[in-house]
Amino acid sequence: MPRRSCSALALALALAAGCAGLTPREEVVLGARMHERIRWERPLLEDRVVTQYLEAIARDVLRAAPDEAFGYRFSVIVDDEINAFAGPGGYVYVNTGTILRARDVSELAGVLAHEIGHVERRHVSQNVARQRAAGVARQVGVVAAGVAAGPAAASAASVLGGVAGLAALNSFGREAEREADAFAVEILPRAGYDPEGLLTFFETLEAETRGAPPAFLSSHPATAERIAQARRLVEAARGRDGLRRDDGGKLEIIQRRIRLLTDPAPRAGR
Repeated sequence: MPRRSCSALALALALAAGCAGLTPREEVVLGARMHERIRWERPLLEDRVVTQYLEAIARDVLRAAPDEAFGYRFSVIVDDEINAFAGPGGYVYVNTGTILRARDVSELAGVLAHEIGHVERRHVSQNVARQRAAGVARQVGVVAAGVAAGPAAASAASVLGGVAGLAALNSFGREAEREADAFAVEILPRAGYDPEGLLTFFETLEAETRGAPPAFLSSHPATAERIAQARRLVEAARGRDGLRRDDGGKLEIIQRRIRLLTDPAPRAGR
């Protein structure tokens, strides 16, 4: 086959793969590869007590979800910036700064529900597909080689790994952010948490960033418009009594534990 025809075929195959998106299994494979990169790039808080606390809140949220697309894995990044983001295949990351800024458990549950919403609505997978298709013109050879090895390999070849890759995959549009917010507000009352926590955390985020593109990899802007939309969703979801705002001091214990584990100051007697 002439070289030009081969290139055209590679381009067509790569575009087709990009538009097709990823299957759940392919997302898991890509997510695991990116997680290994993140472990090299960023300090993770390898503390089972803190991780289990997050997982317990997330299990409440996931039990209330209509379908659970993935077996989730939650990790804590040692970083004082307010940030949380979802990776492919159910990998979710929360900065210590997010946990420390949460004023009650409903706020932390709101952050987790929002990120789970991105995963359940397949927003990360859709971004993988778009980026894979957009990169074809630059990387036909690389992507086509990946296509020959399978869609998951194509994704790994055409998407940056580690935190840089997740930054790209978490660049969601307004509609995706609205969908994740709506998912959280719908699910939180079923999980027993007050959805007002999502709204108050957005307000904290807006206050700390003073309206500039905030943390959340500059992709979760807590704009006045978005806060107003979230408020409308929360108001529409009201009507159930007994929803949790606090958890009997457990969050405060976890926050103190994080400070002790991450405080760089030397301990007395050392």
